[in-house]
This record gives sequence, C-alpha cells and structure tokens, in this order.
Amino acid sequence: MLIFNKINKTKNYIKALRAKNHQIGFVPTMGALHNGHLSLIKNSLNENDNTIVSIFINPTQFENKQDFMKYPYEIESDIMKLEEISKKIILFSPSNHEIYQDKIISENFNFNNLDKFMEGKYRKGHFEGVATIVNKLLNAIEPTKIYFGEKDFQQLRIIENLIKKRHPQINLIRCETIRHKNGLAFSSRNKKLNNSSLKIATNLYKALNFVKQNIHTVDLKNIKKQALKYLSQFPEIKIEYLEIADEETLTTVENCVNGKKYRVFIAAYIFEVRLIDNIKLY
Repeated sequence: MLIFNKINKTKNYIKALRAKNHQIGFVPTMGALHNGHLSLIKNSLNENDNTIVSIFINPTQFENKQDFMKYPYEIESDIMKLEEISKKIILFSPSNHEIYQDKIISENFNFNNLDKFMEGKYRKGHFEGVATIVNKLLNAIEPTKIYFGEKDFQQLRIIENLIKKRHPQINLIRCETIRHKNGLAFSSRNKKLNNSSLKIATNLYKALNFVKQNIHTVDLKNIKKQALKYLSQFPEIKIEYLEIADEETLTTVENCVNGKKYRVFIAAYIFEVRLIDNIKLY
C-alpha cells in the first residue's frame, strides 16, 4: 500500500493517474477506522480505478481542545485494516503543519443556514473546521467521487453545499449508516464506552425508531415528548437534542408536509461520550 504524507507528492502521483483517465475515489477520515469507514472504502473500490483514504485528525473542528487530545489515534491498526481490504488503497496521512502550516484556523463559509441547527447550534465553529479541511483535501486530491456516510447527515449536507459551490466537478456519494445488529451506529467514539455503556447507547436508536414508527399516527410534538420520556428512564443518558428536520434545509419542523423528506436527529452523552445519530422518516 502506498502511503503519502506530503501534499505535493500526493498531487503529482494523482496527476499521473488522472493522465491515464483513471477514476479516483476519495474517503476522508480521522482514523480509528471501523466498519462504517470500511464500508465507504469498499464502495469506492468497487466504483473507481483508484481509492485514496485520508487519515487526519483535524484540530479546527474541535471546539473542545480536550476532546481533540483524547480522539483515538490508531495509525498502525488503521493501516492493517486498510491492507486487509486492498493493498491498492492509497493512504494520505499528513501532519498538522503540512495542512495548515503555521496557521491552524478555519476559513469562513456561507452554508446557506445549514449550520444554524442541531450540531451547529451546540458545536460553534465545528462545521467551519470540517469544511476547511475537506476543502483543503479536495484541492490536493481532486477526486472523481468523494464518499460520506449518512450518520453525520448534517455534515454530509454541508459538504454537499461546499462541493456545489467550490468543486462542482466532484460527485459526492451518500452511503447508508452501518450499524451493529442491535442498531447502534458504528462510531469511533464508541471505543470510549465499556460494554455496559454500549448497551445503554442502543436506546438512542430505539428512540429514533419509535419516532419513525409513529410519525403518521401521532403529532410531532407528542412523538418527541414520548421518545424523550422513554430515554429519561436511563440516567446515564443526557440528551442534548432530539429534532425532526427537513432533509433538504435541516430546519426543524412541527408538522410534516406531503412530498417532503424528513429525518429525526439525536445527540446525547453517555456519561462523558457524545454520540449522534439519525434515521430517515420515509
């Protein structure tokens, strides 16, 4: 497996591939790879001549420096997982200095209000940091396709907005959330939970499913109230938000309109570990 950590060398190698009319798939990650990441990578391998995976823990998307410092860095394990899938994968794993030089700051973006709700409300500056690193990576790699999972759906919508404005030649591929058999979405943050906490975390998915099952029989206000009541029986769970939102605009709604698509979103702490999830309501 080829491993690059310099932008110029990566660009030159990809330029040679592009000269051969190769289709290039790209999966950006922060490492601590799990089945969700691996599913994105497999999709790219199936659809492109070459697949590039980046591993970079991006400092500008963490509003809490302690959260950044605690984020799992497992590069050796990640390389082994990638090689088990395919030795043809190209890994780009740059340093902070290679990406940001001496200015580790976010750019300013206009997300057309997609960042005003849910994650954007509770994690100030988070999406500016995400968009900054994705924009830098896209400038370096210039892929044919980029792959994002629906678990971070608000992030996905914001990156779609970024690509439409700055990289319209790139095709973003949405990929379904990969879950454990008990419904818990795969997440790098799951590694911070013990077995007992992981079992408790499955109730987030149960609450989302409750909303989906009752979306056409109970008004939204009462559905949310009942879902929150269900979760309140678990003192280990601290809810940050549970919202039903328009899939296109991400605005929260109190009534569903025929012909529009909606999702239910949740963010919660299991002890000190913050988890997010969502499911579509159609």
